[in-house]
Amino acid sequence: MNPSDTHSLSNRHDAAHPSPPTIVVMEGDQTGQELLEEALRVLHPDVIGAPLAFERYDLSLENRRRTRNQVVYEAAQAMRKHRLGLKAATITPEAKEDVGSPNAILRKEINGTVIVRTGRRIPGIAPPVGVFSPISVVRMAVDDAYGAREWREASEDGDEIAYRTERISRKICHGVAEYAFQHAKRLGAKVFGGPKFTVSPIYEGMFKEELDEAARRHPDVEYDPQLIDATYALLLVKAGEPLVIPALNRDGDCLSDLVLQMFGSIAGSESILLSLDESFRPQVIMAEAPHGTAPSLFGKNIANPMAMILAGAALLAYHEERALQTASRAIYEATLEAVMMGVRTPDLGGGTTTTEFTDNVISRVRTKLEVWSTLGESRG
Repeated sequence: MNPSDTHSLSNRHDAAHPSPPTIVVMEGDQTGQELLEEALRVLHPDVIGAPLAFERYDLSLENRRRTRNQVVYEAAQAMRKHRLGLKAATITPEAKEDVGSPNAILRKEINGTVIVRTGRRIPGIAPPVGVFSPISVVRMAVDDAYGAREWREASEDGDEIAYRTERISRKICHGVAEYAFQHAKRLGAKVFGGPKFTVSPIYEGMFKEELDEAARRHPDVEYDPQLIDATYALLLVKAGEPLVIPALNRDGDCLSDLVLQMFGSIAGSESILLSLDESFRPQVIMAEAPHGTAPSLFGKNIANPMAMILAGAALLAYHEERALQTASRAIYEATLEAVMMGVRTPDLGGGTTTTEFTDNVISRVRTKLEVWSTLGESRG
């Protein structure tokens, strides 16, 4: 997501007693926590040249177990208050009796209904396919295959039958469809793809109905509906133009991983969870990296911090303060320029360490902001 493609949050500070904007920081596990600290280095007020406060919550697996997930609910409450959240990757234990996924709790508590992940070309990195323009996947963040009731029964002939009951709501379908068209308009992109409504006219057909209605509300946005299987097949053909792909929860989860890898690395994009207001504008925003905790890289100082750094930049772009929007642009440009100039961690074929990459980005951000200030230009 480019910072110019976002809706700004309204500023609710008391003008007589202004306080700095606050980001709710949710600490994580293993490499996820290490990369979070790198992103926070870039967001330091001394780097971005603007006041910014941080309210931290320890969402490590150990602390979630110790507090029985109470810390997760406290973090969600803080996000509802401050509206911006930056989350590290966390471990989700497999045992059903354990604490489960913090993301599931956070989504429910802030009413997060839309996830946006945008694949973009990483300068200097040759993608495995010929992609040039950004591709955003706008998916449901709740319902569908996730949280569905499942059970098994024995059939009369002795076989075993598995069942699953899924659900989606028209309200969520409407929100995802509307935001997809708004996002496409800001990007100058085409809304492309859709659900398999021919096989599932009642269930997936509801989402298709809302996409069609959104297309009628936004006649200036190009709309190319496709079945989900055709969407996968045609992605390689359509990869030269900017696309926004609206999707059900399960479809969007799979599509996101495919799209990000089409651009050469999952580390080149941030993941944004949105809670929308009645006008389908972002009300609460939580940003994170799309990758996990990478335990094999833990403690080695070689993991790529790009995605977490870009996640921090995305949050600044959602705030209405011009200085933060300008800083957001500087971070985006500095991060991509660093890669372009050969500052690359091992996953991108280089030998730069995690901290060295961040150091380089910080230097570039400071330079950009100083030059822009000297020229009297605002790039927010």
